[in-house]
Amino acid sequence: MAFGRGAKMDGRRPSSPSSSMCTTTTVVVFVALCMVGAWMMTSSTVFPVEPTSNKKSEPIEVSTSNKKTEVKDQRAEVGFGETDEAAKSGSVSSEKFEDTDNNDNVPDESHSNRDAPEEEKFPENAMEKPVEMAEEKEPPKEKEDSKDSFDDANGKSEGQSAKEGGESGDEEEKSGERKDKETTTDNDVEKSDAEKKEDQEGKSEDDATEQPQIEEKVEESGEKEPAAKANEVFPDGAQSELLKESNTENGSFPTQAAESKNEKEAQAASKSSGDEITYSWKLCNSSAVTDYIPCLDNEKAIKKLHSTKHYEHRERHCPAEPPTCLVPLPEGYKRPIEWPKSRDKVWYSNVPHTKLAEYKGHQNWVKVSGDHLLFPGGGTQFKNGALHYIDTIQQALPDIAWGKRSRVILDVGCGVASFGGYMFDRDVLTMSFAPKDEHEAQVQFALERGIPAISAVMGTKRLPYPSRVFDVIHCARCRVPWHIEGGKLLLELNRLLRPGGYFVWSATPVYQKLPEDVEIWNAISSLTKSMCWKMVKKTKDTLNQVGMAIYQKPMDNNCYEKRSEDSPPLCKETDDADAAWNVPLQACIPKLPIGPSVRGSKWPEMWPQRLEKTPFWIDGSRVGVYGKPANEDFEADYAHWKRVVSKSYVNGMGIDWSKVRNVMDMRAVYGGFAAALRDQKVWVMNIVPIDSPDTLPIVYERGLFGMYHDWCESFSTYPRTYDLLHADHLFSKLKKRCKLLGVFAEVDRILRPEGKLIVRDDAETISELESMAKSLQWEVRMTYARGKEGLLCVQKTTWRPKEIEASM
Repeated sequence: MAFGRGAKMDGRRPSSPSSSMCTTTTVVVFVALCMVGAWMMTSSTVFPVEPTSNKKSEPIEVSTSNKKTEVKDQRAEVGFGETDEAAKSGSVSSEKFEDTDNNDNVPDESHSNRDAPEEEKFPENAMEKPVEMAEEKEPPKEKEDSKDSFDDANGKSEGQSAKEGGESGDEEEKSGERKDKETTTDNDVEKSDAEKKEDQEGKSEDDATEQPQIEEKVEESGEKEPAAKANEVFPDGAQSELLKESNTENGSFPTQAAESKNEKEAQAASKSSGDEITYSWKLCNSSAVTDYIPCLDNEKAIKKLHSTKHYEHRERHCPAEPPTCLVPLPEGYKRPIEWPKSRDKVWYSNVPHTKLAEYKGHQNWVKVSGDHLLFPGGGTQFKNGALHYIDTIQQALPDIAWGKRSRVILDVGCGVASFGGYMFDRDVLTMSFAPKDEHEAQVQFALERGIPAISAVMGTKRLPYPSRVFDVIHCARCRVPWHIEGGKLLLELNRLLRPGGYFVWSATPVYQKLPEDVEIWNAISSLTKSMCWKMVKKTKDTLNQVGMAIYQKPMDNNCYEKRSEDSPPLCKETDDADAAWNVPLQACIPKLPIGPSVRGSKWPEMWPQRLEKTPFWIDGSRVGVYGKPANEDFEADYAHWKRVVSKSYVNGMGIDWSKVRNVMDMRAVYGGFAAALRDQKVWVMNIVPIDSPDTLPIVYERGLFGMYHDWCESFSTYPRTYDLLHADHLFSKLKKRCKLLGVFAEVDRILRPEGKLIVRDDAETISELESMAKSLQWEVRMTYARGKEGLLCVQKTTWRPKEIEASM
């Protein structure tokens, strides 16, 4: 035969006259036919159409740039643009980001497509074509080049995103498919039934390609692909038209109108997504320099105050527009010492202040030793150590039961917060606060040590906590004039103290007999009696040579009703004792709750049972934050965060939790996130934003703590004081009220270098925040996308701009 074994081996045939003549004849006939065909083609007025089957031979599209190759991973679980039947067969993402199990390092259906229908899976040979078609095309990229949607430790991401050239390819495919329906070509006649079936399958897979991929590409340079293409693959419904020109009658050639319209839409989408926005950061120009707290260092506002008699100059006075500058780092800043060693010493370079050591060193507050600041654990009232002082209180009043009955306490005028720092040894959580005053950086020392504290003062406004939430309130020489102006300041503590809770007062009027001390003691005794507080113990610490008085708040209104004088008066029925954001102080007593199912009518469960048990006053008669009956809502929220924390945050993000101590949940709801971190050596400041449902009392009922805050303003803490910030669907809500740039600058101010920010929010917001983080040269540790929801984890670096902003 003409095609013998030798021909297959060397590509040549044996030479013979007959075979040569046959070959020559064949070539001549073939060339003649080609010339005739070419003449017929050129004389025709119909433009040939490129067969779309050539497009269908590539199940995986590869977009290349001069930096990195991106492989488009077509995920089946996102239900945009699918038919009802296809949507039912795949994983459809819910409106809320509740898929906690898929936030792990290796998410299930998001990357493996195990549960996708057979036609939506993409093995390497899923779209085989006839041999002659395959020879004409370049083989597709190996699928193993593609990655899952998690970023690696360097913030580089490979995987699902819109790609360069992807739209033009889709455009040609759709144009060709539409033309195929109108014109029958020779290729269409010759196409086998199998090829047509494959074309139909390829078309459905192209539709799947148009599903939203909200994770953005992080290339080697750290730059993102323009988001115009990413936004254009978010159709509004199953029949959305992504390429408008495909509806015209111009064959393979798009119209200028369609091209222009698409370009304008792409530019608008890119602008709205924030990808094209450039951020210009500058250093803050403030006299506070590295310790700048915008709402406490607003010198212009402070100078305009008419009086400072009630410590108005220590209260919050926020700028009209939140600052968008960055606070500089102290020279020689180092990563903070880890807990629990940090309780005893910190780096001097991180908090370079010595005045407090000079002023309070003899009381064992703080001392300077080489490169460190040392904290012997003393205080004005406990020079020989806080732990002995704490145990003295327990011995004087066993019913206080540290770590069981008494779990959450408030320390007024905390100094460097050694009292709260050693309360951790008794399983007690202490909210410490002190003003930013002449006791230089006392709250900053506390936070650097890993002890919870905020900058606040008892002045003219209520403290940012709900009523009846603290088990114990403590004051050790806190320098607060409790007895003046009708006891207004002590009545604020009464608002905060839980019915049946204790007030521990350790101050010179308790044990000294100087005229001034005697006068204050008599005034306090009269005031507490009129408030129906009962002094349950007055004792003396012989080691520290100090005394203390312990008072208990009543559990009901009987005492109030039996008073001979209505002074201080009961608050009006219209007064809301839980209202605490910028509310002026009132010299009145809120009535105590009545009824077995009302919050505060009985003491919470003992710790730690109270952490997990649904509060007795949360039942199915009210609707929870997420729409379920409140008790079910509470339980579901806790179960959700336990899964998220254990499977994703602790084991799936590469976070070294031994280096994490100070944590803030920027939108806490029920405190489930903090509760799930119980086994970690951390404390969590639970923030309930002022425009969110008021669930902060529930947080306290669980034995946790937190405060109210408006994130359109600066938080009352020093710079560089938190190791980890967590925000669940916070930023998308804030966008309706204030600019995110100022909020993100505040996040940068609060977070320590090498600290982490974890955000769960909608895709658009995640993209915007990621862009801001990159502009600050933060490291993108992880991005994860599922449906319209996303997860972002970024890490702050030590980068600071060189330029300083104009005078503030």
